[in-house]
Amino acid sequence: MAEQKNDMVLKAVLENKIIAIVRGVYGDDVLRLSEALLQSGIRMIEVTYDQTGKAENTADTIRLITEHFAGDVLAGAGTVMSAEQARIAKDAGARYIISPNVKEEVIRETKKLNMVSMPGALTPTEIAAAYEMGADVVKIFPASVLGPAYIKAVKAPLKHIPVMAVGGINEKNARDYIAAGAAGVGVGGNLVNRQWVSEGKFDEIGRIARELRENVFC
Repeated sequence: MAEQKNDMVLKAVLENKIIAIVRGVYGDDVLRLSEALLQSGIRMIEVTYDQTGKAENTADTIRLITEHFAGDVLAGAGTVMSAEQARIAKDAGARYIISPNVKEEVIRETKKLNMVSMPGALTPTEIAAAYEMGADVVKIFPASVLGPAYIKAVKAPLKHIPVMAVGGINEKNARDYIAAGAAGVGVGGNLVNRQWVSEGKFDEIGRIARELRENVFC
């Protein structure tokens, strides 16, 4: 049953194609943000760890989203740099683990906890190594530095490895990365604009989210 649940989450990641990356948004603000994203068709939310802050802030935010939306929004943890952070995220209700790097300890622990693993890599060697360690999807980061052409070039020999483009993705260029072979995109500040959150401009975030979806699924 646990493995089936993991397969369902991976299927949701690949079908929804867009993960909203949330940094430094907490409490009622994160609930209003999540609602705006959900109403605009985005139900995958990555809550990142601040490696200079308290892990409990990330765990509390994941727990809040998970309990409030009861499966309508699938929360995961981002910037996961240790097995301990993966365990903390799991206990809080995270369904997937995303990292900026390839770290075998984190990938192995994520799979042991029966969560979807999405480590970050850039070179073909790193991408292949992460997949061999057990990664379900490999995050190509930072994607915008080399652009969609790089995704296309990497996917030629590594077409069996699902990749997600993250870093510099927005509602205007997301489709280019999908067309190049990315299974999905992760979008941070270009979607989850913290100034808009602080000013309560959730309608504007919703508008960008809808435009992003239209771009990805056109």
